[in-house]
Amino acid sequence: MEDLLKRQKMTKCRHVERERSYEYNLPGYLQHDLDAYKDGLKNGSKRMDCLWGELYGSINVAEVSDGVITPEHADYLRQKYLWEGERHDG
Repeated sequence: MEDLLKRQKMTKCRHVERERSYEYNLPGYLQHDLDAYKDGLKNGSKRMDCLWGELYGSINVAEVSDGVITPEHADYLRQKYLWEGERHDG
């Protein structure tokens, strides 16, 4: 039982570390759009469609055009924020 609790704690720590590394210290434009999107969700913004589009575009630019985030990083952000956990493979 103790081993199970240790593994669960380690898994949670890894998740928090990944989230921190994937959601902070991003390129300025992407960090701005992610923060605006999170704020919109939190405050019930009526502009969520616009914020969604801005975040979508910024993730794509950061991954494809600028090459400053990996495909895995981009997929993490898309899944968590844009697709809300849905799978949208190829």
